[in-house]
Amino acid sequence: MNKLRRKVYMTAGCNTISMGSGRKEFHPKKPRPGLEDYIREAGGGTLKQLGGGKNVDEAVIGNFMAARFNNQGNLAALIPTIDETLLWKPCTRVEGACCSGALALMSGIKSVLAETAESVLCLGVEVQNTVKAVYGADILATAGWSRERKAGHAYFFPGKFSDRAGAYFAKHGRERSRKAMARWFCNAIENARLCPTAQEHQNSAKDLEALALSEPTPRSFVDHLNFYDCSKVSDGASAIAILSEEGLQRAGIPKNEAVEVVGWGQTEADLTKAPEDLTRLETTRRAVAQALESAGIKAGDLGTVESHDCFTIAGVLATEAVGLAKPGEGPDFILAGETSRSGRVPFNTTGGLIGWGHPTGATGVHQAVTLWEQLTGQAGGCQIPMTPERPYGLSINMGGDDKTVVAIVFRKG
Repeated sequence: MNKLRRKVYMTAGCNTISMGSGRKEFHPKKPRPGLEDYIREAGGGTLKQLGGGKNVDEAVIGNFMAARFNNQGNLAALIPTIDETLLWKPCTRVEGACCSGALALMSGIKSVLAETAESVLCLGVEVQNTVKAVYGADILATAGWSRERKAGHAYFFPGKFSDRAGAYFAKHGRERSRKAMARWFCNAIENARLCPTAQEHQNSAKDLEALALSEPTPRSFVDHLNFYDCSKVSDGASAIAILSEEGLQRAGIPKNEAVEVVGWGQTEADLTKAPEDLTRLETTRRAVAQALESAGIKAGDLGTVESHDCFTIAGVLATEAVGLAKPGEGPDFILAGETSRSGRVPFNTTGGLIGWGHPTGATGVHQAVTLWEQLTGQAGGCQIPMTPERPYGLSINMGGDDKTVVAIVFRKG
């Protein structure tokens, strides 16, 4: 099937700070920005680059749980607060757990392909630091099956990915796998230190590997993961514009300042069924395979990847799901330095979910912004070399325990 009947571009990305513990500005008992503030900041930053809302035909926003975290629904109606020029334009809100941001991207892409819009403002937002951690874990657990949650771990998703780590240790060996997970954490923090908007930008810990190799504490947390294996609770928003060639011309943006969407995959697993193999991200594997096939490329053509490393074990499993490492060899790929910013395929160059942060509904959009910056040479201190031999970037956004996945392949316009 020809997924791209016309060219689709993304440009004008904007991120807010990913706010939460680790940022010096963050204090749990002091007032902080709310949903409207983050939406206006990210959306306004993108509109400024587009020449204003007059160059936008419609808008879409991805969000997971504002109804629970913020007692706020109907987020689409907050989009006109960004700028009065957006008033009366079509706006939509989408949700797919932690994949909500990428689903918003897909909504915008399909509107441009359907020729119902030439320019779509796409946002993602989440404000989660409004409740205590254990309550937040329960809210986030709604991304899982409700019946399973009743019998699940108090920290539901850390428990799920702890089970994946335990299965991986049993099948492929603990020591090597644990070292790779620690290396993943180190790379995430090192990359985040280069990105001013990252939640871990101000992290000054000297021995990151020692922290990462701390033994898990099953009595107070989970069996196979420690605190550093997990992405943090984050508040933030990201925005980017999705445009046709006509949309680019209207905004006065040349193609070389945009990235072109050249392929995508979108897959859904059965929420009520457990994974057949805990050591594989099967839904992710299928989404990536679809994306690469539709782009007409192979994994070896990728120059950089933004993967959904909600936990370090998810990073290990992603290298295998993408096809860069064979099953069981992800740890070797990571320990050889291939996923570091100086490696063959740098992953998560602004820190990923563990380093930059994970404001759930914004994550998929943030991944697109990062790839836009990298592929157009606008990543500042986070910039990595992009070669003509491997000009492609891949984003992977996951919802739930590998249940809802969107993978998108980009190249410079």
